[in-house]
Amino acid sequence: LEMNISLGTIESVKKFVATIANFDEDFEIICGKYIINAKSILGIFSIDLSKPVLLRINAEGDKLEEIKEVIKEFAS
Repeated sequence: LEMNISLGTIESVKKFVATIANFDEDFEIICGKYIINAKSILGIFSIDLSKPVLLRINAEGDKLEEIKEVIKEFAS
C-alpha cells in the first residue's frame, strides 16, 4: 500500500515513528529519489517535510487494515 502522509511538525514525526514502531512490517518514505526507513527519526528529518511525502507499507490482510487505522491521522 502507498499513501501520502503529512509530517509537518517535530511532534507529528515523533508520534508517527512511535506509532509504527509497534509493527514488525517495513515502512518506507519515498521523497524524490530517496527511500528512507520510516522508523528512523533521523532519516525522516533528512527530507523536506514541508509538503506531504509518500509512505509505502509492506503489509497485507488484517495487519494492513490495523496499520491503516492507526496512521489515518497522518494521511494527507
